[in-house]
Amino acid sequence: MIRTLLLVLFSFLPLSCAHAGELIVSAAASLTNAFRDAGKLFEKNNPGEKVVLNFASSNVLLSQIAKGAPADVFATADAETMDRAEKQGLLAPGTRRTLLNNKLVLIVPAGAKAKPSGLPGLEDEVIHRIAIGNPASVPAGRYARDALQKAGLWSKLEPKYVLAQNVRQALDYVARAEADAGIVYSTDAAIMAGKVVVAAEIPLDRPIVYPVAIVKGTRNRASAESFLRSLGSPQTQAIFTRHGFSQPQAPGS
Repeated sequence: MIRTLLLVLFSFLPLSCAHAGELIVSAAASLTNAFRDAGKLFEKNNPGEKVVLNFASSNVLLSQIAKGAPADVFATADAETMDRAEKQGLLAPGTRRTLLNNKLVLIVPAGAKAKPSGLPGLEDEVIHRIAIGNPASVPAGRYARDALQKAGLWSKLEPKYVLAQNVRQALDYVARAEADAGIVYSTDAAIMAGKVVVAAEIPLDRPIVYPVAIVKGTRNRASAESFLRSLGSPQTQAIFTRHGFSQPQAPGS
């Protein structure tokens, strides 16, 4: 409980450093590396603009915005969280769109003796701990739960789960060999290619989507609109591709 409270508290720290006139972008943890590069490119192409990035699990970000934390742009790792933001009246009407797609993969520590070729392999007795995002608050965890339920494994594997507060934490557990396997986004696995190995891609019934929108009540509407436009530019799309994201499979979310 204390660890959870600290994680939530620390997720507010970037916001406390923001100043008037700065564009605050609250984005899902799995977007960290890509959005850092995208933010730098935006600042380079728009002299005088300053982007403050706030990363956490999508649910934590939604809770922050709902409670009045400053934010101009909101990007989540699933449509469900953005749907809730829209229903709560937190988004500027007409600004929501689907930005990116991702893939879900099964990973193991580099050098691991056990390398399951798919989800059924997680039943092996040599797999003791499986790191996944907490489905109650982490989109990656919900995608993992859905895939495991479809495979008839969710309940069977429950004693093995190590629930993480965001997908990057799940990745870290596997990278440090504190978990024998984990389920994360392919883009996250790629940033620790030397410490984790992708054992299998996990098929899903629905695509992993990243919606983005302007937050209702933003005091930086013009900058927020400019930032959203920049996310669709060829230069920024090249950044996303370099980080392993793909273009939306279909319009909308």
